[in-house]
Amino acid sequence: METNIFNEVTILFLIMAAGFYARKRGMIDGTVNRGLSELLLNITLPLMIMVSFNFDYNREMLVTAGKLFLISLALHVGLFFASELFYRRHPGNAKNVLRFTAMFSNCAFMGYPVLQSLYGKIGVFYASIFSVPFIIVLWTLGVKLFDGERNGNAFKKALLNPGILAVAVGFIMFVFSLRLPAPIQRACELVGSTTTPLSMIVVGSMLAEMRFREMLRGYSVYYGSLVRLLVIPMLVLGILLLLGVKGTILGICVISMAMPASANTAAFAEKYQSDTALASRCIFLTTILSMFTIPIIIAIMQAAIKHNL
Repeated sequence: METNIFNEVTILFLIMAAGFYARKRGMIDGTVNRGLSELLLNITLPLMIMVSFNFDYNREMLVTAGKLFLISLALHVGLFFASELFYRRHPGNAKNVLRFTAMFSNCAFMGYPVLQSLYGKIGVFYASIFSVPFIIVLWTLGVKLFDGERNGNAFKKALLNPGILAVAVGFIMFVFSLRLPAPIQRACELVGSTTTPLSMIVVGSMLAEMRFREMLRGYSVYYGSLVRLLVIPMLVLGILLLLGVKGTILGICVISMAMPASANTAAFAEKYQSDTALASRCIFLTTILSMFTIPIIIAIMQAAIKHNL
């Protein structure tokens, strides 16, 4: 099992390397990368989410989805307060960036492909439920980290996010066992299936913009990477096991929280005039190191599950 996990993560990083190479060779520039990101966020990822709900109504799945939603909400809100403890000695702008990386993982661009490889289509189904509180907290408490205020428009923007709308449409289809006409369903599946390779290419292209030597400077980026990749998923694993959470719910939560820093970190830091250099370094280093830490976290989780049985 551990070998299969490492192989799946390696495949994702090889695709990422293709994006890195394409950017270095000038095949992809900043404009193309932004266009691909918009394509992912507004079309391919929402369609991937929507078709993942293509199951006949099942009460057990509905209950599991509800539990995942509540756990995800509790985790993301809890991390808002816990991150203050992790970084209480860091200065203002750096502290805001590091707290943001602690709260928000790259559970979409990287989390969905990993979970799909481990659990299949139902992994995306549950991961999309897990991501709803992520998006809501991102545009509320995430914004509050940088501007110090609650923004009513931000909450409205969160609810109108294409990913949230895709979950809403997919959820209605699941509850009422609705089916799209075969040609539309197949077209959605084909477009949605491009999410994984495109997302890895975009991440690789983003990494190619950064200068390697500059990315490795400073104590904060190493401490932030340790918290993001190991401390938080291990805390989540321990807390959920103590609460008796098992099976798919445990796996979705822990693996989603084991992902590297969210790609939104740099964008938010730039928008609110915070420490963009640190944000970029955190994205770079956590993404690189996650190739090794994700299999480690999954192996620890599986060992902990066996020990608790």
